[in-house]
Amino acid sequence: MRRFWMMTVMAVAMTTAVAATRVAVLSDVHVVPGNECDSALRVAVETINRMADVDLVVMDGDLTNEGSDEQLKHVKEILDGITRPAVILPGNHENNWSQSATATFPELWGNDRFVTTVGDSLIAIGINCGPYMKMGDGHVKQEDLHWLNATLGELTARYPRARVLSFCHYPLNADMDNVADYELTLSRFPVMVHVNGHYHQWQHYRSASGRHDCVSVRALEMKNDANRFGLTLLDFDGDSLTVYNVAADGSDIVPVYTFTPMTDESATPTHPVIADRITLPGGAEAVKVWADSASIFTRVGLDSANVYFSTSTGMIKGVDRKTGTMKWETPTAGRALFAKPTVAAGKLFVPTTRDGILALNPADGSIIERIDTDGRPVVADGLLHNGALYLGGMKSMRRIDPATGRVVWCLDSIIGNYCQAMPAADGTDLVFGAWDSYLYCVDTETGSLKWRWNNGREVNMLGPGNVVPIVTVDKIVIVAPDRYMTAIDRKSGRTLWRDNSVKYREALGSDAEGTIALAKTMDGELIAVDITGGEYNRRWIADMGIGYDHAPCIVAVHPAANLAIAGSRRGIVTAVDLATGTVAWQATLGSSEVNGIEIDPATGDVYLSLIEGTVWKIAGL
Repeated sequence: MRRFWMMTVMAVAMTTAVAATRVAVLSDVHVVPGNECDSALRVAVETINRMADVDLVVMDGDLTNEGSDEQLKHVKEILDGITRPAVILPGNHENNWSQSATATFPELWGNDRFVTTVGDSLIAIGINCGPYMKMGDGHVKQEDLHWLNATLGELTARYPRARVLSFCHYPLNADMDNVADYELTLSRFPVMVHVNGHYHQWQHYRSASGRHDCVSVRALEMKNDANRFGLTLLDFDGDSLTVYNVAADGSDIVPVYTFTPMTDESATPTHPVIADRITLPGGAEAVKVWADSASIFTRVGLDSANVYFSTSTGMIKGVDRKTGTMKWETPTAGRALFAKPTVAAGKLFVPTTRDGILALNPADGSIIERIDTDGRPVVADGLLHNGALYLGGMKSMRRIDPATGRVVWCLDSIIGNYCQAMPAADGTDLVFGAWDSYLYCVDTETGSLKWRWNNGREVNMLGPGNVVPIVTVDKIVIVAPDRYMTAIDRKSGRTLWRDNSVKYREALGSDAEGTIALAKTMDGELIAVDITGGEYNRRWIADMGIGYDHAPCIVAVHPAANLAIAGSRRGIVTAVDLATGTVAWQATLGSSEVNGIEIDPATGDVYLSLIEGTVWKIAGL
């Protein structure tokens, strides 16, 4: 309490009066067609329409549970009934499990960000903050930060009396990995208050730097609230803001907070310094190969000449490994790309979210051929196995002949949701998970199903949708959001053992021989399990000192250095001695999630990309 009081004493109140303005906010409505929130949202829309003095309606994210096209279109029909000016933002449930790879939302609402004015006194601006197609923290894309700065610069110059009302689904705190960048952009403009959802609770707080006033608003449904279903009203009257809790049917309107928004001019958000957080063993160095103006959600692909990756703006890029110069860039349909580019048969195969699977010339980025996917997005990384390329997609798994680009077979009759992770294979067994709660084993030659397995619960979000399985001589090993490591009989698909002694999630890897499973836990540990026997057998557990972590980055093994290398949600790379389980070294390369770790077998160099748009190389290990 003392710290907050000191901040308010130093703060500077907004001295330019803001005309009386009322903004209605809906957040975290989580509609599934036919559920209670479906009915409650319809009632809330009718209530808003009866309020003659509402100037603007903001939907602040989490419209649905799984971001499916069906759910989004259903919610749009309800929101289209709002008769007041309305703007819509996605939340993590639209971004994380989107069956269209985040494409449907901007197609329905025109964009995943907004800006609008109320008279000449208020600028409302909202931005998407992920996480995008995998577990992660909130993150504002690089291109959106540029847009935010340019847009507010233009509008505040045009409306010098206006004050800014900032929206995104996430709070301005450590739950957003690049909150410093976001705040630094906002700090250049007269922001009154930042408004967010996500927490499903009321909260009046200061931003991460202490500069801005912030308010977390209610979810549509809050079972412990006096109004189980409801919405939020923001009343701006002069320099004062009153936040109201409104019953969905309008029968109860109760003030929650009344305050004068303050800006602490002495609190300046700063970007964390990276250079002094890189500590590597003697002779090793970390080199930033590339920094992009967009975000990067893909792992990197490698050949002897180039590093390949794709961006959140739909660009495919080839960067020279030696010089760090971009050799070429190839645009796609403009939607974010999520799958690793794979070099095979002298071509670069890049799965996209709208253009099918593209085969490019690695030398110049020209498109050689396009493999049709019936308009379905592909976000999974490809696996090269015995000369064939295997790629999971929306309700599908394909075998492709890289030389001809021909689809040898496509399994699309039994998979109930999208495949997100790279499959694994040995012999004629191809094993992969999907977000339909199942793990599948199919024949590599024919695509015919051998068996499928689930954990006993048909809950999509607890299934093995984003884990690369370990395939050994006699078993399959996976981890999943149900927080179990599971060993499955390779021949029959029967469960051998399950362990939940630690909080497993989706980060898994193995040694080169396939004898040790390496899994990262949600408590920031790395665990090694001997998987050669018939029972669970832990070898060691290492505390990496990174705290809570849910990044699904695959655990890589550097055979020459005998290291297991794990990436985190906050740009931290940790190397653990494979034999002893002791931490060998650790380097913080940024503030955002590590997408993946690639080890060049020819040089031993380690390559990785971060969501914030950087590609790094660690050499000399």
